Amino acid sequence: MRLPSRFATIAAIAVLALTSCGTGTPAQGGGITLTIAANSISGGKNSESADWIKQWVIPQFEKTHRNVKVLFQPSGVDDEQYKTKIALDLKAGTAADVIDLDGIWIGEFAQAGYIEPLADVGGATVDSWSGWSQIPQAVQGLGVFDGRKYGLPQGTDGRVLFYNKTLFAKAGLPETWNPDSWQDIIDAGTALKAAGVPTPIQINAGSAMGEATTMQGVLPLLAGAGAEIYAQDKWTGSGQAMKDVLRFYQQIYGGSGLGDPELQQEAKGRDKSFARFADGKIAILAESDYFWRSVIEPGAGVAPMKDRDQTVGYTRIPARTPGAGIRGQDHVSMSGGAVRVLNPSSENPRLAWELLAFMHSAEATTSELDGRARVSSRTDVNDDVLAGDPMLSYIADEVLPVTAYRPGLAIYPRVSVLLQEATAAIVSGKSPDEAAAAYQRELEDLAGAAHVSTP
Repeated sequence: MRLPSRFATIAAIAVLALTSCGTGTPAQGGGITLTIAANSISGGKNSESADWIKQWVIPQFEKTHRNVKVLFQPSGVDDEQYKTKIALDLKAGTAADVIDLDGIWIGEFAQAGYIEPLADVGGATVDSWSGWSQIPQAVQGLGVFDGRKYGLPQGTDGRVLFYNKTLFAKAGLPETWNPDSWQDIIDAGTALKAAGVPTPIQINAGSAMGEATTMQGVLPLLAGAGAEIYAQDKWTGSGQAMKDVLRFYQQIYGGSGLGDPELQQEAKGRDKSFARFADGKIAILAESDYFWRSVIEPGAGVAPMKDRDQTVGYTRIPARTPGAGIRGQDHVSMSGGAVRVLNPSSENPRLAWELLAFMHSAEATTSELDGRARVSSRTDVNDDVLAGDPMLSYIADEVLPVTAYRPGLAIYPRVSVLLQEATAAIVSGKSPDEAAAAYQRELEDLAGAAHVSTP
């Protein structure tokens, strides 16, 4: 795949790059200087992360590496500006030794030659690092491209089905709900509708919901139909898996009354779906654990539910039928998150790996969380810090092992838009075959027919 045009013309916006401190330069007294770059800055964007690097990582690492001086290169800018700055620095060979990246950028940076596999940079000790055993294989996938490990995953998340136990009881459904198939979801929705629930099911759809449609809806459903959006160097087109996903959307929004089509087309539709769930007007909602810890959180959520812990249940997203999911799975999910990578031009790559591995140790990860209940990439840390939060423990123990990730390729955002448009077509009344055919045409125009498969 060719380098995206925004990188080809990157010099035009070179003013975004920070003046480089150099990598691996001698420190005063003849030691070594390592640098860390992240899109975080004290008192501004991602302030807690910046404070952790400055106040914990650097002094703790320097304590055990007396000849090393670690410097922090903070940023507090828009993600695309940060992405451009890092690309410029890597291209020029002046980037920091350890760099924070959004996981979705990994493939793009790897194809551009800006980053290389960790083992190629850090040496043989990378593969023997004890920390790998604490990061589930599926979670490692956040930093993997073309089968090689390019980065260490930081915190992550998972998608599940949230449901209202009170509404379920009203419809005669079980308090502990474990759907085994998509039909189980439809059957529950039908019972809820008969019981008078205004909106039985909310699965994000349409263009107005943006990436939430793709991550909370299309991609986990596609995984449940046995396909990923990008596999074996090809994008997934309008084959059986995609048609099955669109048919499921039609069952919800095609006149059955199980979902609210108008909500999918409103600019604030996702926020309204949060409020309606909190008000007991939506019974089943597909969302990430962000919904639990930030939206309906009883004390400080944007749509707080005082009785959240008693009223709200959660369960894994089932495959279309048992065993029909990717890797033969019964259940599926999608996750996102950030990674840290090594600069291939580091003058001290082995030491840079030591710093990176230290930042992802159990001690460092626990310190970074600072008492907050968040899902980390490490099983040992999750077992400890999530012990008091059954929902986030569920994500760590039950969801992350079956999760998948978006492809980190430059054209993915445009593919995502096509997926959103396909679901919007269903919401507006088009048939699954019509929506699939339009999606196929547009995908071939975007990626080229030779790069599209139809599983």
